[in-house]
Amino acid sequence: MHSPDPRDLDRRQFIKTAAATALASGFTASHAASSPQPSSLIADENRRPGTTDWQLNRVRLSKAQSVRAPEVEGYCSKQSVLAGESLDIFVSTAPAARFKLEIFRTGYYGGCGARLLTTLGPFDGQPQPIPTAGAKRLVACTWNRTTTLKIPTDWPSGVYLGRLTTLPATAGQPYWQNYIVFIVRDLRRADLLLQCSDNTWQAYNKWPENTSLYTDPRGSQVRGVAVSFDRPYGKYAQIYENPQSLGSGEWLCFEFPLAYWLEQYGYDVTYCSNSDCLDATQLTRAKAFLSVGHDEYWDPAQYTAVEQAIAAGVNVLWLCGNSVFVVSPFAASTDGRPRRTIERVGHFAGVTDSEIEKVRAVFSNDYQRAGPDESAIIGARTVVPFNGGGDWTCTRPDHWIFAGTGMKKGDHIPGLVGWEHHGAPAKIPGLEVVAEGLVWASGVTPSRYTATIFPGPKNNFVFNAATIFWAQGLASPPGHMVPWSHWSRPNGPDARVQQITRNLLNRAIGP
Repeated sequence: MHSPDPRDLDRRQFIKTAAATALASGFTASHAASSPQPSSLIADENRRPGTTDWQLNRVRLSKAQSVRAPEVEGYCSKQSVLAGESLDIFVSTAPAARFKLEIFRTGYYGGCGARLLTTLGPFDGQPQPIPTAGAKRLVACTWNRTTTLKIPTDWPSGVYLGRLTTLPATAGQPYWQNYIVFIVRDLRRADLLLQCSDNTWQAYNKWPENTSLYTDPRGSQVRGVAVSFDRPYGKYAQIYENPQSLGSGEWLCFEFPLAYWLEQYGYDVTYCSNSDCLDATQLTRAKAFLSVGHDEYWDPAQYTAVEQAIAAGVNVLWLCGNSVFVVSPFAASTDGRPRRTIERVGHFAGVTDSEIEKVRAVFSNDYQRAGPDESAIIGARTVVPFNGGGDWTCTRPDHWIFAGTGMKKGDHIPGLVGWEHHGAPAKIPGLEVVAEGLVWASGVTPSRYTATIFPGPKNNFVFNAATIFWAQGLASPPGHMVPWSHWSRPNGPDARVQQITRNLLNRAIGP
């Protein structure tokens, strides 16, 4: 006799509580029970043997306070790729060195966190030129291609890390490592679509040195600056030190714990990049769309796609904070590859006039609205001050999202809110504030966060967790570092965060 699937137990509990709470909540589960059974693709994939030897073991920055590890570094020709398509990979080694490239798919894999798919090389690496900044301070590499990887047709959707490792010519000499990162996507119908926040990874990427969207001498929020995906990801450089972020953007910092947890329990999830969400048909193939971590930079077409998906009955879970804040349209690379640069042209319209004045006083007089009000698709919006930390405090313990948590009004989950958040709930019929409280930062007037949920037009719903740190409460994969910010941090996995997330996903998917 096999052990029961925890996900099945969660669903049985959900069915018992749903009937009692449906009338109070004002809306019911989308997607009737007659929907097709979910795919076993992800569950089957995670039965394959994993390895913990996918992490970076030896890295060296070029100098103190640098974000580069120039002994070996690289980037890919696309943010995401379909199985069967080809991906060009560009690598530089300084000094010249031989190296190998191991490709891992990140997931659960019995708690290991990744599976080795293939090893490429060895290759003879050479130093490649560091480009100078052009118009709009754009830094884009035009390196010689190292290799082309044709994605095998049996590689499932997921976030893939390529671990670059130098091969010393002499015994006893050190080896050095770095990552490249890419997403394998698909076109199938799935229960869940997890969108990586890679636009924001790139916006804050300082590679080679001090060249993010925040380092213009005129100020950190100026318009008319752009960044390219045609460059390596340097070490994450915003709120804490995480060596595993070299080459991997912010995936391992703020997003991977969610994917690890989803795959642990066999949820039918598929993955995509921000650049894949410009058309609502990419979202409507899933029952629920998940935004995770720090999802700040959006092309206006993404906003329209989500708006249309909500209207079509897709459930949306904003397991994130400071999302849909900067209007940043995509543009092609110089050789014509689409969606390879983003440019800051302004901000979505939720911020009030008084908040804009505060922003201009701190960042730049160039600040302006350039898009619709993000709270209309989220349920709340970014408020000023942006930063800080706080406890996630329950305000509606009778709401169905809290079923099975044991939470009472005023109970809080320590440190779960940070380091940026959503506040100021939208004026949407049926919207409910399910958690709220203050967010504190040293020397700054506290602001208020609000976690919300509102009904969509077709028995669907939109949930807003109001914190970048939500995934920290779900899992702690191998090598994971819980982030600190503004003297505040979450405690890591929490049974209440896990149960709330189960309730949301089970309602979105249906029994």
